Amino acid sequence: MKRLWLLPALMIISVVSGANAAHAAYSGAISYEGCSSCGGSVVADGSVMADGSAVAGGSVISDGSAVAGGSYTVMRTVRETVMEQVQETRTRTRNEVYFEDQVVNRTRMVPETHQKEVQYTVMVPSYETRQRTINYTVNKPVYETREKVINYTVKKPVYETRTKTINYTVNKPVYEQHQRVINYTVKKPVYETRTKTINYTVNKPVYETRQKVTNYTVMVPTYETRTRNINYTVYNTVQEQKVRTENYRVSVPQTYTKTITVKGGHWETVTETVPGPMIRRTVREPGTSYFDAATCRTVYCPGKCRVECVQGCPKTICKKVWVPTCEQKEVTCTKYVSECRTREIPYTVCRRVPECRTKTVEYKVCKMVPECRTKTCNYTVCKMVPECRSKTVEYKVCKMVCENRQKTVNYTTCKMVPECRTKTCNYTVCKMVCEPRTKVCKYTVCKMVPECRTKVCEYKVCKMIPECRTKTVCYTTCRKECYQETIKVKKCRQVCEPYTVTRCVPRVVCKQVPVTVCCPAPVCGCADACAPACAPASAGPIRSLLKGILGGNGCGCGNDCGCDAGCDVAPACGC
Repeated sequence: MKRLWLLPALMIISVVSGANAAHAAYSGAISYEGCSSCGGSVVADGSVMADGSAVAGGSVISDGSAVAGGSYTVMRTVRETVMEQVQETRTRTRNEVYFEDQVVNRTRMVPETHQKEVQYTVMVPSYETRQRTINYTVNKPVYETREKVINYTVKKPVYETRTKTINYTVNKPVYEQHQRVINYTVKKPVYETRTKTINYTVNKPVYETRQKVTNYTVMVPTYETRTRNINYTVYNTVQEQKVRTENYRVSVPQTYTKTITVKGGHWETVTETVPGPMIRRTVREPGTSYFDAATCRTVYCPGKCRVECVQGCPKTICKKVWVPTCEQKEVTCTKYVSECRTREIPYTVCRRVPECRTKTVEYKVCKMVPECRTKTCNYTVCKMVPECRSKTVEYKVCKMVCENRQKTVNYTTCKMVPECRTKTCNYTVCKMVCEPRTKVCKYTVCKMVPECRTKVCEYKVCKMIPECRTKTVCYTTCRKECYQETIKVKKCRQVCEPYTVTRCVPRVVCKQVPVTVCCPAPVCGCADACAPACAPASAGPIRSLLKGILGGNGCGCGNDCGCDAGCDVAPACGC
């Protein structure tokens, strides 16, 4: 019996499952059937919006009752990620430098001064005056004046005036007047006025003002004052007085007497004859003359030029000559002897002592707090509406009409008639007549006559004589000396210190966004088709079985029937 009871239930399930295939294909989402009249996107609970943001289920706000095939507004919760600044305290390790005292053994070189006798040789100059005789030759110029007679020819021009008759021809113009008739054609314009209608389209702008509400987020800065302690090191300068021993040299003056040779002398005036300077001059040799038969005149050829050296006239000069003399004198001299001494010098030593200090520093931390704001923007939309118009235009048409005309033209003709004429011309003829002439030229000849002369010259000869001397020399030697010194040794250690770090942490913020949802048309008519299946509760186990399998009210319509909108829509379903 139980198996037979299940057969009608299975038949009803197969019939209803075919009607709800589209509903099952969307996995419980709203169907797109019957949504052609909706202008927005279809959004279901737990789905993703068109802009990519996650949408959660929310309450339904409708301005009227939901009607199948219409739309209603749903407030959806949108999750938005906001970066929030969070402060956290961390610990970092830094290297700290400190100094420790350490005793070190050192070695230093201490200078010591000693004296010793040193012998050295000095070369002392000794001067000796000597004389020698010098023979030299001087060229003495001797001048001689001479004369010579030069014959030459000069061409003298002789002018003669003559006359000749010249026959020539001149072209004389003769003018003659003529007439002729010329036929020509002229194009005459003829204008005609015409009319035509032009249809054209004009785009007329139509303006419309609209409004839209824009939501935007502004990050408002919030400042917070904080305090932290900073450890730092200050180096103080400490002065310490010390004394050191220093060896130094002092030059002590010593006076002694010595005999020296002093050079003296006096000036003497001496008269001396100086030969004249050698002068280069150009001398031209005598030229030659000859008679040229071609030109009927005597031609003169100048002689060759040569350069000869001539000594100028001697001159007597006076000059002063220094006559040296030697004298012996005693001179008091001072010499400085080096002497070693010792002195103590105080000096100051500065050293740096580290001192740790702490100071409190205030700093500001800025947090950006998001603040939601809304603004209404007015914008204008311009549409271009076409408008047809018509206008009448007048225009002119030009035609060229030919017209024959005639005119008489006068013109002149010129002919050149030859005419013979005669004229008398005077001209001058020049002839060159030769004329002999004579002139006497004087010239000077210079001859250099050698002349021997003698002069006595004094000169000095220097001899270096060695001389032995003795002096005391100070020299320095160094010896090692050991001592101890306290020094500061630099060491490093690691110190942990806390510090504050501000980092950005993402936080999800939920906000309500209005969404327009389409209400789809029912797949089956809940009021009519589902009424038999939606029987009263007395239907028994069949309805409970279908309600458990199909969901909703058990009539196979589910939420698509519009039963969830209210009991006014499908009262027969038992909603």
